[in-house]
Amino acid sequence: MISVFAQIVQRLPGHLIDSLAEGQKVRARGFSYSSQLYTLMLGQFLHAFSLNELVDISEVHRAELSRIRGITPAKRNTFSNANRTRDPKVAEGFYWALRDHLCRRSPGFRSLRNRGPLARFRARRIYAVDASVIPLSLNCIDWAKYIHRKSAAKLHMRTNVANMLPDFVVVDSAHRHEVAKAAAICADLRAGDVAVGDRGYYSFDFFRELDERGVFFVSREKSNSKHEVVGSATRESLRDGIVADERVVLTDFNTRRKYAKEYRRVVARVEVGGETREMTFVTNGFDWSARTVADLYRSRWTVEILFKELKQTLQLQSFYGTNENAVKWQIWAALVVHLILRYLKFESKWSGSYTRFVGIVRTAIWLKKDIWEILRLYGTAPPCKDCGDTREIPYLPGFEKAYIKAMGQQNARNRRCL
Repeated sequence: MISVFAQIVQRLPGHLIDSLAEGQKVRARGFSYSSQLYTLMLGQFLHAFSLNELVDISEVHRAELSRIRGITPAKRNTFSNANRTRDPKVAEGFYWALRDHLCRRSPGFRSLRNRGPLARFRARRIYAVDASVIPLSLNCIDWAKYIHRKSAAKLHMRTNVANMLPDFVVVDSAHRHEVAKAAAICADLRAGDVAVGDRGYYSFDFFRELDERGVFFVSREKSNSKHEVVGSATRESLRDGIVADERVVLTDFNTRRKYAKEYRRVVARVEVGGETREMTFVTNGFDWSARTVADLYRSRWTVEILFKELKQTLQLQSFYGTNENAVKWQIWAALVVHLILRYLKFESKWSGSYTRFVGIVRTAIWLKKDIWEILRLYGTAPPCKDCGDTREIPYLPGFEKAYIKAMGQQNARNRRCL
């Protein structure tokens, strides 16, 4: 039996990394691109906080790693030089190729069926767009200067609401506003698609560009918006927490030149953090109910959940290098690991939380046991339907309680059966 980490790596298409790196001019020096990416992935699984720690882990487990597709542990300087000089587009290309490979292998992983209140949108793709700031530990990183004496990277992402898988990712400096990348993020959306964003994407240049292509938008309104109401729904027709449903036009001359058409303005009471608040949404979708507009904006939280999963379960608190290439290598390695973990969770039919799932995989990473068996023992197995044979199993005298004790979510269930 091989380790859990080896089982995970063997599920990846091993030829992709080296084929993507064929055109690169940087010499490997005995440390291949695949060894670099797999080692960075190991740092994500184990939450290694520094380059020295990751190098030490690789050296301690040298024998085990050498049996996993020939991973070669590197010295600190070699590893640091590879992160600094090699193009992170290799890791980026591997991420998208791996995503397509997993979706072909398990079509259900890429299910495009909207759920919940949005189930009525059967033939319409809904995308949530957002960006998240990733603070960097040093304030001397010139490429990522954010505010005074601070540096940060920004992860721009477009996520399909139906399957919570990223469809477009850009890693850039945090000083660039969300709107600067909005056009690129939504460039390949087709007519009939829906783009949902927060106030960071409130730009009428952006809205006009989407509207001209037949793409619907839903966003929060900024407080300084100047408009005139040209039509509204009657108060008697408003329900389900809807305060106002209006058709408006812009009155400011400069913004009117950017977007001269009518658009829709919906004011709704929504629950945020246990409190009811009024929020104002703008959209170019006139055929939906006002409640549907609010539900569409609520679906934007899928990308927020994705950012939460990345930041809470992976190593994005400290970085192994300070230059742009090193930071991007680590971020793309984190995205690869997140994709793998999401796929394993889907394949194992894990019913618990994603955070707990990641904790179990991290704890068992060096165990030489079948990964599906480990996950089954921690609650993915279905409830026992017939527990009549349980008492008939021969136990050693005095050790009955130890034998019948179950682990994980099955513990309470098995006790009831006994």
